[in-house]
Amino acid sequence: MNYKSIYPHLNIPKTNLLSYLYPPNQTVSDRPIWIDAANPSHALSPRQMLTWVRRLGFGLDRLGVAPGKVVMVCTPNHIFVPMAYQGIVGAARIFSGANPTSTVSELEYQLRNTEAAALLVHPTLVETAVDAARRAGLPKDRIFLFSDNVEPIPPVNGIVDWKDMIGTEEEGNSWRWDEMVTTSTTTIATINYSSGTTGLPKGVCVSHRNLIANVEQTIFMRDLETPHALVPAARPEERWIGFLPLYHAYGQLFACMMAPKLNFPIYIMRHFVYEDFLATIQAHRITHLQVAPPILIMLDKRPETPKYNLTSLQHIICGAAPLSQDLQNAIQRRFGVRIVQGWGMTEVTCGAMHVPGGAHDETGSVGLLDPNCETKLVGEDGRPVGENTPGEIYVRGPNVCLGYWRNEPATQEALDADGWLRTGDVMVRRGDWFWVVDRKKELIKVNGLQVAPAELEAALLEHEGIADAGVVGVQMGEEERPRAYVLLQETHRGRLSPEEIQAYMRARVAKHKQLAGGVKIVDEIPRLASGKIQRKVLKEWARREASEMKSKL
Repeated sequence: MNYKSIYPHLNIPKTNLLSYLYPPNQTVSDRPIWIDAANPSHALSPRQMLTWVRRLGFGLDRLGVAPGKVVMVCTPNHIFVPMAYQGIVGAARIFSGANPTSTVSELEYQLRNTEAAALLVHPTLVETAVDAARRAGLPKDRIFLFSDNVEPIPPVNGIVDWKDMIGTEEEGNSWRWDEMVTTSTTTIATINYSSGTTGLPKGVCVSHRNLIANVEQTIFMRDLETPHALVPAARPEERWIGFLPLYHAYGQLFACMMAPKLNFPIYIMRHFVYEDFLATIQAHRITHLQVAPPILIMLDKRPETPKYNLTSLQHIICGAAPLSQDLQNAIQRRFGVRIVQGWGMTEVTCGAMHVPGGAHDETGSVGLLDPNCETKLVGEDGRPVGENTPGEIYVRGPNVCLGYWRNEPATQEALDADGWLRTGDVMVRRGDWFWVVDRKKELIKVNGLQVAPAELEAALLEHEGIADAGVVGVQMGEEERPRAYVLLQETHRGRLSPEEIQAYMRARVAKHKQLAGGVKIVDEIPRLASGKIQRKVLKEWARREASEMKSKL
């Protein structure tokens, strides 16, 4: 049974992202939008941004980077990263961001896989970049230093500054982008790498129309049930903080597209440091946050939180990983803010479901289906399921990606001939609302019964002594059992034992959900920058530890 969004169909413009963000009949704003959180005088307005974007487009033409080629960017966050995003995409090249913590081999893999024609790299990462580029066969003269200095900086290891490559302001003014009226649906804008659950990361190909559709969908959903829903121009002032990594789809959506489209200032943090994050909220009276669950865990549990005035906060949207109902409500009560969840993945550009922006939700739902989207829930037998029955969610809509970069087998596995994306996420639907159960490949089977790691993690986090937790299945004989990795609060280190944690869980979950695979206290729960637990790492720990225990018997 297919289920369509209850909302009216949106008209998605077919055009270049730049034409969407900077319409030809609209005055470009001089208001600072991209602001350095550590140095607010260092900022860019949309008018300044567009000047730099045009100069970059001219420079890529002159450099001989052909349309359709990849330009990679490897840097911590700074205010010029949205410029690189807009400039590369708007010039009909493909933006691909690399994690600035990438090793040489990881960066080499992405350079090879994308066949990148140029690389913009932060000066602090030059050594890694040069080594990776040499291995991947990218010439040194296609690597450029990419800092946020307004003036060019001296060469580092023979690598010149990106501002030496781009055009002058006069040359930029002469540069024109392709409107893409007929090609926006098929022209790749970004290749963001999906962490996946198995194998090497895969490049997700997202078109200009995918991006524009997801901005339109997200704006529609966030305005619902708010006083200004019918008069968007009357939106009250908002101030955002840009700590989400800009090589990731979540950060890109808000910092590179939503902020200029809505004309809201975003204070960009170079690195996420929790106390700096709190200080930025306090100093700049941040009103709205876009977060993943680990941030809310910190807000709830870290001792630094009460030291700062966070009363400016009004609204938090949480995505990237499941958020427990208890934590959602605890934060709402403690800070007097409204928390809404959304659901998405790199393959749907960013999001496909949202709790309406003006709604008050206490159920832990990820919301309702975005406009122009349809879905179906599919059971283990391959047949659609109805309400209150878990099933893998399939999604179809204008925000669903084109496929995986140069990986046809993976594309065919994920996207069927009718355009349905098999997401791998298991959900239940009640009426028009959806709840995430877990990832299909992450569900633990205990005596034939499904156990969702996210449920056990949520229960663990209710303990005052637990700061973070991750759960995976471990094979014990012929059966799989849940095993927990737990990070303790400083106040409970040395005082809370694995046995006590197991006893705590016995009183809270059914017998087949018990932590029969054991509890291991660790110094850190490995997470991606998006907030998702790196279950592949936890599973490797569990396999190794199970093997060690078996060898001792």
